[in-house]
Amino acid sequence: MDLLVDLSGPGDRTTRIYQHLLDGIASGRLPPGEKLPASRTMAAELGVARGTVATAYDRLTAEGYLESRVGAGTFVSREVGPVRPASAPAGEVQPLATWERLPAAVPDSPSLEFDLSVAGPDTRLFPFAVWRRLVSATLRPSLQEQPVYDGSGHPRLQAEIARHLRLSRSVVTDGPDILLTGGAQQALDLICRVLLEPGDTVAVEDPGYTAAVRLYASHGAVVRGVSVDEEGLVVDALPDDARLVYVTPSHQFPTGAVMSLRRRTALLDWAVAHHALIVEDDYDSEFRYESRALAPLQSLDRCGRVAYVGSFSKVLMPMLRIGYLVAPRSLQPALRTAKMLTDWQGDTVTQGAMARFLAEGLLAAHVRRATRVYAGRRSLLLRELAALDDVLTPYLSTAGLHVCTRFRDQRRSDRKLVAALAAVGVGVEPLSPRYVEQSPVHGLALGLRHIDEERIPAAVRRIGAALRR
Repeated sequence: MDLLVDLSGPGDRTTRIYQHLLDGIASGRLPPGEKLPASRTMAAELGVARGTVATAYDRLTAEGYLESRVGAGTFVSREVGPVRPASAPAGEVQPLATWERLPAAVPDSPSLEFDLSVAGPDTRLFPFAVWRRLVSATLRPSLQEQPVYDGSGHPRLQAEIARHLRLSRSVVTDGPDILLTGGAQQALDLICRVLLEPGDTVAVEDPGYTAAVRLYASHGAVVRGVSVDEEGLVVDALPDDARLVYVTPSHQFPTGAVMSLRRRTALLDWAVAHHALIVEDDYDSEFRYESRALAPLQSLDRCGRVAYVGSFSKVLMPMLRIGYLVAPRSLQPALRTAKMLTDWQGDTVTQGAMARFLAEGLLAAHVRRATRVYAGRRSLLLRELAALDDVLTPYLSTAGLHVCTRFRDQRRSDRKLVAALAAVGVGVEPLSPRYVEQSPVHGLALGLRHIDEERIPAAVRRIGAALRR
């Protein structure tokens, strides 16, 4: 490792090297266990005598900051840690108040014996060997000769996604309509950038997708929660001044309700009358178990009022970060510009491999295999939960990678129960924090991604024991 050392300033060179290393250890720039360059190497880099560096090393070693290991080198001692100031320096730059109010984006994930958390697919089902082949094929020497794409992304992947959406979801689109994004979250962010002014009202499902709520709030929007029932979003409850309405009609998050055709038609009519945009997040639509999905809102839209958002992160693997946005033609130029300003063209290697994955029919094959696995877990989970019907009621749902439930006794706190379950090795998520304005319902969301079938009965027994205590 090359180590930058500033030899300017007062004192001789040995003192400057000593002080620079000491400051690095104290500030945390040189953490415990970090290996330092050999004294001969550092001396050559700095243009000083080897003894100058060796003397500084010896002094720090004698004071306990460094340790020398025979045959291995010199390391920052594991017995020391960074020295942090007790308080922020006066005049330190602070973020906008909006960011102070928003919680940390990534919560801690404790190691649990039974993980029923709600997020993403089971990555063990991902065809890694096939994906390595596709990435290798994409990383051919001629790749450097390909033109730099505009903000829309890889043209072949655009075309393959358009074909996939037309056939599997009845989405009305052509390749150039597809804007490739770094997951669905970036698609939502781009829409905010080109459509919302601070103070604009955004209507969201209540309960709903917390990450979207926080994103809209970060853009200065006034977020209004609209109630949800067994037919999905209650259109009659929408605020008249909503500039944007965010919905998950195919599989409402988190309850799993499917928006009825009557509600879909009413929502489209409402958007036209109020000059609003509907953002349709079609997450988890690939995994269905008991019925065929209704056509998405986008396929019913005749007035350019729906932006359709999807992602392969929840179907294949979150780390791929491939999402897509099909927006009304009137918004597409601005969205492409916003994408180029924030992310240029994305990861073209991953996009190229994904294009091949779709073209070879591998996505459809993966979805069929994964659906069988998830269907088995879901069926067993519902059977086991039936034994808890005196304390817990599942919401009706025919798709997705989680099961949502509500307590029969609403005086019980789901947050406290989740903490109690974590203490006995079971990871679940509370329902009540998903609410924005409506009176929260207490319950549990149980994910299917991290738990094999044979472990589900034991997990549910622990949940039942905690509920009945």
